[in-house]
Amino acid sequence: MKLLFDQNLAPVLVTRLADLFPDSNHVHTLGLAKKSDLEVWDYAKDNGFTIISKDADFSDLSLLRGFPPKVLWLRIGNCTTAQIESLLRLHKDAIEQLENDMTTGILALS
Repeated sequence: MKLLFDQNLAPVLVTRLADLFPDSNHVHTLGLAKKSDLEVWDYAKDNGFTIISKDADFSDLSLLRGFPPKVLWLRIGNCTTAQIESLLRLHKDAIEQLENDMTTGILALS
């Protein structure tokens, strides 16, 4: 599973989680940080990414447009990058199930 980390998440998460999600990337690295949510959405769709974000915007887009791409919505307040990493490691199995679930486009983690 390839995750596309939104601009509200630290780019270092890509390397910290490379053992679980090796082909992931960050919008900043790809030159998408200043692009609209719709442009990021289209990039993720065209390139096989699951979008991961703390914003509801991508979850809302998924409800309007369907999937792919799928969305990991982190419904957490202010926290450290280490806490986000731990949350994703804790829910690795659920994240992998999202990829294989043909009926679900959003996974909310808190």
